[in-house]
Amino acid sequence: LKQVFSKDKTFRPKRKFEPGTQRFELHKRAQASLNSGVDLRAAVQLPSGEDQNDWVAVHVVDFFNRINLIYGTICEFCTERSCPVMSGGPKYEYRWQDNVKYKKPTALPAPQYMNLLMDWIEVQINNENIFPTRVSK
Repeated sequence: LKQVFSKDKTFRPKRKFEPGTQRFELHKRAQASLNSGVDLRAAVQLPSGEDQNDWVAVHVVDFFNRINLIYGTICEFCTERSCPVMSGGPKYEYRWQDNVKYKKPTALPAPQYMNLLMDWIEVQINNENIFPTRVSK
């Protein structure tokens, strides 16, 4: 079981914050509060004097990294053959639409859907217009 939940095993490389930046410091603060066993409501509250957009961006990237880690532990068990449909149980089937290659909602095997989803999220996170890495003052 330890090999399945290895912290080094991720689907994609973790997105990191550049040391010395404000977001790096916010990330360290968020990690410290999440790892200390404190109340989660208090852990995600905006620290006094910090920019709300920076705080949200730090948590979005951290969430992406955590989902990436979780997916990395199970992706080898979910193949196109064993997971032919991306679903959320028997009542829900997820279909991919990106208005580029997939103009209409399209049923895909779960691994293909997840690859497209993680690619899309990574593009959003790396988009400087959505998640700027430099704070302009």
